[in-house]
Amino acid sequence: MAATVAGFVILGPMRVLVTGGAGFIGSNFVLRARETRPDWTLTVIDSMTYAANRHSLAPVLSELGGDGSVRLVEGSVADAALVDGLVADHDVVVHFAAESHNDNSLDSPWPFVESNVVGTFTLLEAIRKHGKRLHHISTDEVYGDLELDDPERFTERTPVNPSSPYSATKAGADLLVRAWIRSFGIDATVSNCSNNYGPRQHVEKFIPRQITNILDGVKPKVYGSGLNVRDWIHVDDHNDAVIAILEQGRLGETYLIGADGERNNLDIVRMLLEIMGKPADWFDHVDDRPGHDLRYAIDSSKLRAETDWRPRYGDVRAGLEATVEWYAANRDWWEAAKVESERTYARLGR
Repeated sequence: MAATVAGFVILGPMRVLVTGGAGFIGSNFVLRARETRPDWTLTVIDSMTYAANRHSLAPVLSELGGDGSVRLVEGSVADAALVDGLVADHDVVVHFAAESHNDNSLDSPWPFVESNVVGTFTLLEAIRKHGKRLHHISTDEVYGDLELDDPERFTERTPVNPSSPYSATKAGADLLVRAWIRSFGIDATVSNCSNNYGPRQHVEKFIPRQITNILDGVKPKVYGSGLNVRDWIHVDDHNDAVIAILEQGRLGETYLIGADGERNNLDIVRMLLEIMGKPADWFDHVDDRPGHDLRYAIDSSKLRAETDWRPRYGDVRAGLEATVEWYAANRDWWEAAKVESERTYARLGR
């Protein structure tokens, strides 16, 4: 159970409910937590949409030959009865569950409203009813974008200015959490993270799409000019930061998570081509995405000042090399999803 000392939350053995724990960041969080916090009891709730993969949790699920240390419950965070019972049985909820792909939000916004807004509301009401602790995972995309030559970076004081249905629904979820903290006094923290990469990320996303294209002998695809900048962070660094916030963060606070990894899309593609032994110009330009944000950049100084977290992958290239190795060694994890994903991109002309 949690105790508060000098304004900081100190956590020992806990029962942790992880929403969206079969998705990319959530599954990596579960595996990381099992490795670094063996006294935590973990339960995953996931609606098991196309973006989730039960096999991402294979080391901890008995039905997949794992050690059986994690329970997986299939269901939606918008299901009030299911969520209420699960929250009641746990000490802390780490809320990863979200629809997160910008292209899909432009094609069909409603699932993003249902999962990101209705789901977060449902969870908040259960948290309020049972007096539990919540950590809400969000994105830097809620802040909109910055000009390419702007020296500023996003901070916890940056106003929200979302550009897509995805980022708008995440901004709405963030504001709900902040309102429940202020209006109802729930024990909660929020984090907004920059773009994640690493193992177990769905192949519709930018970096795994390029890696798997190259592995299949297909040229990578670059939206528009390729000059859009993202602030990249390895998923393990993100999840280590979440654990640090859970254990050292101040209740009621928002923390931005970033690893000073600003690179434009062209730089990332060319780095991957070099790592994978292809010419630097072996890629195709495709039509840009509508409303494509120019630049994201995170100032994580508050997180670093208040916790002992520091990124392990300070070098994006080192993280990309490890990520390439994982996709090359785990084709059976992504090949079927690749077919469906590329079919969708072909329909959208991207």
